Amino acid sequence: MSTATAARTTGRRPSRLRSTLGTLTVRGRAFVAGGVTAALCGLALGERDLVRIGVLVLLIPVVTALVVARTGPRLSLTRTIAAPVVEVGQGTTVQLHLTNVGARTGLLLVEEQVPWALGHRPRFLIGWMQSGRKRLVQYPVQAEVRGIYEVGPLSVKVADPFGMLSLQRAFPRTTPLVVVPVVEPLPVIGPIGAWSGSGDNRPRPFSIGSAADTSVREYRLGDDLRRVHWRSTARTGELMVRREEQPWHSRCTLFIDNRAVAHRGSGPDSSLERAVTATASIAVHLSRLGFQVRLVSADGNELDHAWHDVPGGASTGPILEHLAALATTAETRISTPWIDEGGTGGLFIGVLGALDDHDRRVLGRLHTQGSSSYAVSLAVDSWSPRDRLAGDVTGTSTTYLRERGWKATDLNRADSLPAVWKELGR
Repeated sequence: MSTATAARTTGRRPSRLRSTLGTLTVRGRAFVAGGVTAALCGLALGERDLVRIGVLVLLIPVVTALVVARTGPRLSLTRTIAAPVVEVGQGTTVQLHLTNVGARTGLLLVEEQVPWALGHRPRFLIGWMQSGRKRLVQYPVQAEVRGIYEVGPLSVKVADPFGMLSLQRAFPRTTPLVVVPVVEPLPVIGPIGAWSGSGDNRPRPFSIGSAADTSVREYRLGDDLRRVHWRSTARTGELMVRREEQPWHSRCTLFIDNRAVAHRGSGPDSSLERAVTATASIAVHLSRLGFQVRLVSADGNELDHAWHDVPGGASTGPILEHLAALATTAETRISTPWIDEGGTGGLFIGVLGALDDHDRRVLGRLHTQGSSSYAVSLAVDSWSPRDRLAGDVTGTSTTYLRERGWKATDLNRADSLPAVWKELGR
């Protein structure tokens, strides 16, 4: 919810009066012109009554401007969005609650600024509002492109009761609307479903784990200094200690290749958008199975460095919001520092674009660290067959990955994601 109140403008009265006179409507200017003309004609003809009429007509917009300059319309606004987080293609409703906290207003022309992706700017005409009166207006929005959008600001044009002036008040505050990728339901596949069980996969102490199974957290008062993990401390700049045990059986690193060089197409119908949808669907699916999901992009950015402390099956809202704002990176190679942090043990799932030899070697290192590795490799050339990468870059690398112990499958433009996911479990 976002609330904004239009405050009265401060300043000296002469400047306020001049600025208010500058907002005269056509009617107000006609009254001024008519009053001046009648007064001058009366003086020229010696008709005092005509002069009085001219002065009276001239005083109406001037007095109105003086009153408005002293008081001015005072409105408050509360903006609410029925569903602040929606999927691509879903709609929601924006509600504007206007309250008149000043004197009676004239007609109100309300105009809300919204991003182009949400549709046209809505405009409303509201009748006179008495002091303390409230009005509610609402309008629908729908986005076909993921992202985080700011709804607003709102501008209100106010006409005085006589129609002499047209003032504009702005409410600069905005309200965020998060449009997350579409989440497709995925079937439970055997190999991955087994990782979410208990049995031999129960949490184990570090004394029987390897360095790749190390899980760390921030130092807390009273922790044994012998448990300090110096490698993580040097990387984060904060004192980090080893946890006593970790539920490695329900831990998954989910990787998305968001390099511009690895994808084809543009806009909503690009291979990158398909990769984002696949990643979001996999993240939600794994979370429902009880996994701790760590999201990593090709430039090495992670959603949360403290992902080990998030309980399995926790809300995937932060991951979906992160994917909503995910953009392409200009990096041409997959970043590697996050691989050497000792947190890639357990399940690894990659949603991959086009790979070169360097990328394949990087992914090969993941499997040699003891990870159970899965890959959904997008056949990016099916999104733009005429726009192929130069050199030795190819659309998919499933054969290469399978030869090195991965379970990998292709995802073409026309393929069904649930069917490809099921194929991955065979």
